[in-house]
Amino acid sequence: MSSEKIIMEKNLNLNLKVWRQKNASDKGKFEEYKVNDISTDMSFLEMFDVLNERLNNEGKDPVAFDHDCREGICGSCSMYINGRPHGPKQTTTCQLHMRSFNDGDTIVVEPWRAQPFPVIKDLVVDRSAFDRIISSGGFISVNTGNAQDANAIPIPKDAADESFAAAACIGCGACVAACKNASAMLFVSAKVSQLALLPQGMPERKKRVMEMVAQMDAEGFGACTNTGACSAECPKEISLSNIARMNREYIVAELSSDSK
Repeated sequence: MSSEKIIMEKNLNLNLKVWRQKNASDKGKFEEYKVNDISTDMSFLEMFDVLNERLNNEGKDPVAFDHDCREGICGSCSMYINGRPHGPKQTTTCQLHMRSFNDGDTIVVEPWRAQPFPVIKDLVVDRSAFDRIISSGGFISVNTGNAQDANAIPIPKDAADESFAAAACIGCGACVAACKNASAMLFVSAKVSQLALLPQGMPERKKRVMEMVAQMDAEGFGACTNTGACSAECPKEISLSNIARMNREYIVAELSSDSK
């Protein structure tokens, strides 16, 4: 009896308010669902799997949501939960567990709200704007020949560490969802910084920042609000210092004749 009681105490009965939208042109609305006996050991996505299995059994359309690795690596599990990107913890949605909630809670789930991220269906948004920004300059295209020995190009440890930290960005879009202006500055600055800090990225340094910022503006992302909400909600804790670095890189590139 005692073991059964413990198991029951771990389960949650929850009220969900979920955004349902058939496509980009549909007006969309919130629909309410009750889910019972949800284990606190479940991830947030597993809880949605339970809901969708029930909806399927009832002959109803399941809630569409994005996911892939479910290991906090790919960044596709974008949900706006109770007013915060990815929910109450600074982690990806797939790594958010139901023990972060209490029995009887009402949980409001929405898609990212940003013009450059149009809704495809329900909680799925089109984040290809990020792909186009990367395609505009977030790469190294110069022919460097055969790979050199690991120690052939000395790189200061501080620079290597900062580049590695910037490269941790998974492009989930939480920074855009957190910003009241839907700015992509944290994402773009991380991609600029990871290459600007390394010698391999130097030949295209000025061209890269100019073209990536131009593409970011063309996609319709807003200006930086300087509130720091982006970094505070980032599941990979990308630093605001990258935005400052990108601003410096942009000013130098704009003043340089080499970039024109």
